[in-house]
Amino acid sequence: MINETSSTLAGSGGERPTRRHRTRRMAHYRASDSKREQFRRYLEKGGVLDSLTGVLVSLYEQPEKPSNALDFLKQQLGAAGEEMEETQALRQQLARLREQCEVLGEENKDLRSRLQRYEPAPDAPPAAE
Repeated sequence: MINETSSTLAGSGGERPTRRHRTRRMAHYRASDSKREQFRRYLEKGGVLDSLTGVLVSLYEQPEKPSNALDFLKQQLGAAGEEMEETQALRQQLARLREQCEVLGEENKDLRSRLQRYEPAPDAPPAAE
């Protein structure tokens, strides 16, 4: 088993990799790490990483996950800048309205319970005086 691995690494029939082979492999890894780093900086500079992160966070925060996540990502990434801003504004408005609805619901519940103290329910018998 070791001979198979060694021969593959060294490129010849069974001897262990030489220092030259190891150095060449390390240089290859360094070059590929450098290319990866350049590519990562390119994506970061272009705002791609931020956009992808934002869309993935948006997908994660969806209360009901879409049946096709890839279509969701395509739809979100395909939107133009102004549409994205409008979508974000609408999401914020929706959150505010949901919160307002909850507050009004609680207020309504409180007012109904207060009203019950002063007016009997329509189907309740009149109170004895």
